[in-house]
Amino acid sequence: MRDGLPQEGEAGAAERWAEVFGAYETVVLVANSDAVRIADLRLRYGEGALFVFFNKVYKVLDAPFDGECLLVARSSRAGVNIVYRREVEDVLRLVRNPRFQGICNLRAGHHERFSAPAEFGGSVPVGHLDMAGGMEGFYPSDQVATSGFALALFLVERCPASRIVLAGFTARRSKRWKLFTDHDWTFEQIVQRLLLRAGRIETAGVASDDLFGTVARRFPDVSRADVALVSAEVLAERLDGANAAIDDLLRATRPQRRLGDWLRSIKPKTRKARIAEQDAAKGGG
Repeated sequence: MRDGLPQEGEAGAAERWAEVFGAYETVVLVANSDAVRIADLRLRYGEGALFVFFNKVYKVLDAPFDGECLLVARSSRAGVNIVYRREVEDVLRLVRNPRFQGICNLRAGHHERFSAPAEFGGSVPVGHLDMAGGMEGFYPSDQVATSGFALALFLVERCPASRIVLAGFTARRSKRWKLFTDHDWTFEQIVQRLLLRAGRIETAGVASDDLFGTVARRFPDVSRADVALVSAEVLAERLDGANAAIDDLLRATRPQRRLGDWLRSIKPKTRKARIAEQDAAKGGG
């Protein structure tokens, strides 16, 4: 399978990627989350499953992985993050084994640039998966999908015979790893929950209870639509209360934030920031 992974612009690339993933009965997508327990996943899903890791795998792997696996490397305006940050070898040493299937360079936004296979060092197979078009008209236009969400959507739609398992997709910030604000985590969790309830994906952890469904079952004269509407009203009220508390915190921390902004302003700009400014200047011109 590893030879000849689909390349950028190749005709039928999406279909070929579907064949790559569809060859496995079970595909386990492993998020970079503190909730992931690799040993438990290996024991639970066995030797035949394909484990898909994302970007900086040292967030979940503290030792080399010896199972069937593939690495998804996300693109940005500056190309693949682990490439321009010179982290390819740090990542590959944790997944490269005789059963390693190569790298899937994925993009989910039209502004993101693929990296050439040679930029990864030339020691492993590299292919390109373009999900930018598939997100148009679906994902909120002012943000961009996470790699895990984009790939999960691809698998659900293109590999219906495979068992798709999400591990660690909690969308919760941990003490060590933050959530990037350029993704719509709420939208992704809504879609993930809908696919879970429809039986089109699974989660490796304990699935959340159908809290509002239990209300409708307890009171048969109350429709699910009414439960959903009232739930949305209550959540909106609670969000307003949370926003008021956030405003208080912002006022209290204004001096610290001003100092932080000043310190960031004197730091040299990253390559990604310079490229973003150049793109903005071209668009404005």
